[in-house]
Amino acid sequence: MATDLTGELAGIVGADHVLTGDAIGEDYSHDECLTTEWAVPDAVVRPADTAEVAGVAAWCNEHRVPLTARGSGTGLSGAAVPRAGGVLLSFERMSDILEIDTDNHTAVVQPGVTLDQLDAALAPLGLVYPVFPGETSASLGGNVNTNAGGMRAIKYGVTRHHVLGIEAVLATGETIRSGGKVVKISTGYDLTQLVIGSEGTLALVTEATLKLHPRLPHAATVLAPFPTLEAVTDAVPRIVDSGIGPMILEYIDLLTMSAMTAAEDLGLGIPAEVQETALAYLVVVLENAHDDRLESDVETLGMQLAELGAIDAYVLPAGAAAKIIEAREKAFFLAKANGANDIVDTVVPRAAIPDFMAKVQALAGETSSWIAGCGHAGDGNVHLGVFQNDPAQRKVVMEG
Repeated sequence: MATDLTGELAGIVGADHVLTGDAIGEDYSHDECLTTEWAVPDAVVRPADTAEVAGVAAWCNEHRVPLTARGSGTGLSGAAVPRAGGVLLSFERMSDILEIDTDNHTAVVQPGVTLDQLDAALAPLGLVYPVFPGETSASLGGNVNTNAGGMRAIKYGVTRHHVLGIEAVLATGETIRSGGKVVKISTGYDLTQLVIGSEGTLALVTEATLKLHPRLPHAATVLAPFPTLEAVTDAVPRIVDSGIGPMILEYIDLLTMSAMTAAEDLGLGIPAEVQETALAYLVVVLENAHDDRLESDVETLGMQLAELGAIDAYVLPAGAAAKIIEAREKAFFLAKANGANDIVDTVVPRAAIPDFMAKVQALAGETSSWIAGCGHAGDGNVHLGVFQNDPAQRKVVMEG
């Protein structure tokens, strides 16, 4: 590490925006990853624009100093943790929405813009950026760098499906531009898609052009209890094939639902006798531009759920709907808080979920483990908490 680090970096971003020693708060040493150890950088820099980002990158490259990018620190991958020490570059000052183009349905944002900040600006315009990884304080730069997905991926896809172009800084300090407002570019390499999901290892995204969608005004959340987990997983492909196009399609097993309701009164209004027999649940959110069409879709879904073996189907009031979605997003952390020894976040082809979950339950029985879970059933993304104190047995579960 260069001895004149502070002075030289201060010459790039200003002395007030170089933090070292005790001035580095603990927030800069971690993100929300549950399995990555915290690490304190040698310095935190907070650039104001692309030129300053380029200057920091060039300086780190010249002096062979590790450089880690940080958005708002809500990521679950550990990408923002400065495990190699060096310089942590925080995008917190680069938080401007540069443009909202209502004709082309695009927005140009700096990386520090948060999801809730962008949504507040888009709502009055009848537009939405639909990617919702679960934490509204997440930054768009972090979303781009991790290719964030979330509950709405079944309908809208993940981040890479909504990024039309980027401005980015390479490790050398060189600034590049790729893509733009147009939907299709057939010339040259698609550097935009290459950089998305690279977690700051290929380039530091300093600006992103995002694709927007019309904001649909009508939505309904349906909760369906099932007598077995197998019935839930078998139902998922059938619901997807039905053509009703759910915006959200989540499964929650009994252990997870019990933990969620114990942590907070969700106000779901499910009769006690149903709760006593349900071993798993589906949460389905539908949306539409027209209220009558939404009602028709809900009716169709209700009939289909009955055919697929659901005990019943409940259209939740707005308050309960919001609570169960929020609780579902917190389930990852709830499992850890309740003593999960390992957390699994994996994805399988949607049609393979029934076989996968059957094998998971078999492993649980063979190893006397508790394995609780939920997930984005619509796109095959499964979240599991493994409760097994015996390291040998836990290894069997994790490698099984």
